[in-house]
Amino acid sequence: MGPVILTSATTCWKPALKSASVADSVHADVDPPAAELRIGTFVTDAITFLERLGRLAAFAPRAVLASFTAFFRPELWLRPLYSVTIGGLPLALVTGLALGVVIWMHTRDVLARTGTGAVEYLPTFLAAAVLLELAPVGAGLIVAARTGASLGAELASMRVSEQIDAMELLGVSTIRALVAPRIVACVFAAPLLHIFIAATALGSGFIAELSTGSTTYLKYDTAAVRELLLRDVVPAGLKTLAFGLVVGVTGCFAGLNAREGSEGVGRAATASVVACVLLVLAVDVLLVGLIKMMHQFL
Repeated sequence: MGPVILTSATTCWKPALKSASVADSVHADVDPPAAELRIGTFVTDAITFLERLGRLAAFAPRAVLASFTAFFRPELWLRPLYSVTIGGLPLALVTGLALGVVIWMHTRDVLARTGTGAVEYLPTFLAAAVLLELAPVGAGLIVAARTGASLGAELASMRVSEQIDAMELLGVSTIRALVAPRIVACVFAAPLLHIFIAATALGSGFIAELSTGSTTYLKYDTAAVRELLLRDVVPAGLKTLAFGLVVGVTGCFAGLNAREGSEGVGRAATASVVACVLLVLAVDVLLVGLIKMMHQFL
């Protein structure tokens, strides 16, 4: 009787073991397609990115050429220039004040520990840091963050509401009417913000140094320009023209290629800001390297 019971129990367990093995085989069959799906999604995203990059590369030359034509028609770009410049002034003011005071606080202690007379070079270090890098990049990032989002959202809303389609149907060039004036405005606004940030930073640094009672305006001004040359300062300031150009082209491209619906407008604004900030930093690195190479040959 005992063996019969054991055989019955073994027989009862066989279906369960068989079902478990079937389940394991099913899971084994499901995992490879899931991995392949992830790989396929990655490949699709990469192809989409390359496609948008190619469309941006094709869009940029047409937009730049149209902006040269718009340059001779100030009535088209003066209003956008006013909007970009005045809108960025509060951020530029805060940026300049913060840069001047923070650099002064950090650098003064370090120079004081360096040795006697080293503090006298504080205006030189402050002017070099602000004029050569911080003010141009600060202006570029302000234009990228504020104006990039504005361009993306504005043109995306026009695309969603079919205003751009109506203009194209009437034979109006959207690049000449909408894109070119905004690019010119960004190109001119970035240097203006750069000058304002630099002046504010140097002024706030002077006020901070004046609070210690160890300097005068003439002494500070002389020390600030002691080691700076025009061949260093002018190219650094001209970088902002490239920053404005990059922001204008990228922001307009993101807005014109927005998808339908309110979600598309939000995505266009976000994509515009991210792309503009990344491109401003990338262009800054390239231009600094190019400027250094030019200095070696000149």
